[in-house]
Amino acid sequence: MSADAATIEVLLGRIDQLESRQAIIDLASEYCHGFDKRDFDRFLAIWWDDCVWNIGPPFGAFEGHDGIREAVKNVLWPAWDESHHLSTNNTVKFDGPDRARAVCDVDCVGRLAGESVCQIVGATYEDLVERRDGIWRIKQRDVTIHYFNPVNGTPLTAPG
Repeated sequence: MSADAATIEVLLGRIDQLESRQAIIDLASEYCHGFDKRDFDRFLAIWWDDCVWNIGPPFGAFEGHDGIREAVKNVLWPAWDESHHLSTNNTVKFDGPDRARAVCDVDCVGRLAGESVCQIVGATYEDLVERRDGIWRIKQRDVTIHYFNPVNGTPLTAPG
């Protein structure tokens, strides 16, 4: 291989890793948008069909697309009338060209169903992500909840 071909190969690898890193970070954003906007198809699109979502206590673990559907539609969305996730501190570490570990911290405010009481949640998401057929999705998400507290007397209202 010539020096020019080797240089091009190295540059293509670096470009692939940059594009992959952004695609992986976008998974965290799509999670937030899909969940908060109650767009289930958007939310489901970030998960492989053989995924595991370990939400942890008090919720448990959910497997595959059927488990994701159960968690979102029958457990989480019914508990909150609205939610607002913010993800930050994203890191990505590659285990190879098609596998990586991603971590982000998340703050979420939600209003309990039928009430004016809000909850604030702080958590860390640790993801195993895989690229299959050129697409990055979450294979496993482990959630560590740091706090899950009510914020009494603080209704979420539109600015007036």
